[in-house]
Amino acid sequence: MVLDGSAVLTHLRRGVLEHCILAMIETEPLYGLDIARKLGAHDVLLQSEGTLYPLLARLRRQGLVETSQVKSSSGPPRRYYSLTAEGRAALATFRSTWSAFRSAVDSAMTGGQP
Repeated sequence: MVLDGSAVLTHLRRGVLEHCILAMIETEPLYGLDIARKLGAHDVLLQSEGTLYPLLARLRRQGLVETSQVKSSSGPPRRYYSLTAEGRAALATFRSTWSAFRSAVDSAMTGGQP
């Protein structure tokens, strides 16, 4: 069975999306909708907002992100996500392995030529 482009993207997202989110909130807390917009700017990273919030909840349960409520002048309080010390460690680990992994995939995709 040959996977279509959508299925391939789903498989690729599973391994990297959470780390993209951690990187986005590394320097400043972000509101969930801001995260969705930033991910949505890259058509391949976020399939729908409906997949983002369960992922954010999982990152919170894992202790990689924490949340804070901030009053909003235009509605209910907003939940902002920020990186915990464990989240920073997880992001550092991902970054240290990503470059070598990406290079290996690029090499394999070109027939093993470095």
